[in-house]
Amino acid sequence: MVSSNDVQRLFLQAVLSRKVVSQKLAVKIWQKCVDAVTAADETLEIPFSDSRVAWDGFVTKINDSLNPLDLEFAATHDQDTGDEIYAIVNRRGDEVAQIATDYSPAEIAFFKAVVEQIMLAPNESFCVSSLAALREVNTLKQTMTKAQAEILLGSLVAKGWLDKSKKGRYSLSQRTLVELPAYLKSEYPDEICECTICLDIITRGVRCSTAQCKTRMHTYCYNRYKRNGQTCPTCNNHWQPQPVGEEAWRDGQDKGKRRAKQRDSEERSEDEDEEEEAEPSQRQSQPSQAKQNGKGKGKGKGKRKAVASDEEMEEDDEEEEDSPPPRTQKRKGRR
Repeated sequence: MVSSNDVQRLFLQAVLSRKVVSQKLAVKIWQKCVDAVTAADETLEIPFSDSRVAWDGFVTKINDSLNPLDLEFAATHDQDTGDEIYAIVNRRGDEVAQIATDYSPAEIAFFKAVVEQIMLAPNESFCVSSLAALREVNTLKQTMTKAQAEILLGSLVAKGWLDKSKKGRYSLSQRTLVELPAYLKSEYPDEICECTICLDIITRGVRCSTAQCKTRMHTYCYNRYKRNGQTCPTCNNHWQPQPVGEEAWRDGQDKGKRRAKQRDSEERSEDEDEEEEAEPSQRQSQPSQAKQNGKGKGKGKGKRKAVASDEEMEEDDEEEEDSPPPRTQKRKGRR
């Protein structure tokens, strides 16, 4: 039997096949689903309207049906154009485990390693070259060849978890940003950037050129802001935006050592300082331990050393008697 609930079922199937859809495309899919259901049963009267109020009501019904599955039809904005986009995301437990149904633990570990290098990219470029991404295979405990990693990167791009630019650099996709914000904020609290205007995560946009200023904006947020303001909203200096994202990339940035989190590097430096402080105390304790060890065994060792020194002195005296006189004495005898 055809019912009005089939509209939601058809709509979810269409969205799942497309991974991420814009708001305009989602409304068209909704309309097509309504037309398909009413064509199957002309007696059904299913209301449809492209108004914002009607769309918000339909999204609420979709999420009510997805709540028992811990899924959500979530919305975000494109970082470049500002267009509203939607995706069905998993809100359950560990965010990284959301792709466990499609990938093995080794593949998920590789994905996490690539995401880490993207988040730790210098100059807030938030991208990594293909060579640097493939080098992450060396950090995995599981066996994975670079050929397998290259195939996996292609799969992650095809399924919308990563974006690949024309220059061959990987960055976080809109699907990752809408589905894994909690994971990114918890794992990279010191590296993540948020838009000053909309407070969403930003990996492409602009930033203030003033040192220590925390102003970051998406491209569309900046285009709206600059219409009314020419100064930075945080430091009030003259607005001279610098790029955030791949435009901030500089050649040779990924040729050095593997980058580490700022939090991890600080912990390592603290551990090194503690080790340096502990070394002098250990050095001071070593002479005291030697003294303590010498109390019980010092007498016997002292006698042996004395006997050895007497024997060495006698051998030296015999060598002096047998040895020829120095040249100076010979010269005096001749004269």
